[in-house]
Amino acid sequence: MDYKDYYQILGVSKNADEAEIKKVYRKLARQFHPDVNPGDKNAEQRFKEISEAYTVLSDPEKRKKYDRFGAQWQQYDRAGVNPDDIGGFGGNGSTRTVTPEEFEQMFGGFGRGNNSGFSDFFEGLFGGGAAPGTRQRNTGGTPFEGFNPRTRRGQDVETPVKVTLEEAYYGTTRMLQRDNGQRLEVNIPAGVRTGSRVRVSGEGGPGMGAAAGDLYLMVEVKPHPRFARDDNDLTVKVDVDLYTAVLGGEVQVPTMDRPVVLTIPAGTQNGKRFRLRKLGMPNLKSPEQRGDLYAEINVNLPETLSREERQLFERLRDLRSA
Repeated sequence: MDYKDYYQILGVSKNADEAEIKKVYRKLARQFHPDVNPGDKNAEQRFKEISEAYTVLSDPEKRKKYDRFGAQWQQYDRAGVNPDDIGGFGGNGSTRTVTPEEFEQMFGGFGRGNNSGFSDFFEGLFGGGAAPGTRQRNTGGTPFEGFNPRTRRGQDVETPVKVTLEEAYYGTTRMLQRDNGQRLEVNIPAGVRTGSRVRVSGEGGPGMGAAAGDLYLMVEVKPHPRFARDDNDLTVKVDVDLYTAVLGGEVQVPTMDRPVVLTIPAGTQNGKRFRLRKLGMPNLKSPEQRGDLYAEINVNLPETLSREERQLFERLRDLRSA
């Protein structure tokens, strides 16, 4: 199987810490995600490689094995061998790396086949191979004889998802394409916000004789042209003509559902905010609870005046100053 340089795939050094790896992964995942590049096979393949590299380098144990054994790391792990227990090979007390051919003889070829969507290199650790509980016996009396493959829960996987404010308000679904080509429909609940993590149980990386990991959708809510969001509260600007602001009256206020009528008092100032209870966003954990909507008044002054209107405004000014 071809060796994959996960550090090169992510474009980080071998000394990169967990925070740097995560930051780079998220940037690349957003850039090459299939939803952002529909129909682009090269971007899709790049996204798969990025996800695979992050799955390994974000896990300290997997990264340790990868750093130590390189192209053969998955073979040691599949064999259930603790690297610290290996004192030598060949019976003369010397230490060397076991070749792929020797592993083939001892263990019958772990990791053949790939149904997970990850590369064969990755699959050598995370899927395929001998069934849990079977024993691969070597008759040469080496220290590997009789080892059982260890069980391990699958790796959790993160993928970014963008939604509109309307989709965050009502809840929505997304059709995701897995690395193995299968399509998966996931539900995004009402009330999500940027930074929300939606868990899809059992849809992450495959386990080794154990349960699969979980898939986490990293939600980003797109900016809305009209509504501004603060937690579960919304703010919307409402245009009001000068006469209604001065004399009072009714104005229509848009909401996420349908417009409502707001009565404003005489003398309403520009920038005045009116609170409309429970017309904001639903609470993620309790959708029946909602935030508030704030209507911010934007008084529109007339740009042109007729001669008669100007005279009336001048008269009004004189009366106010008398």
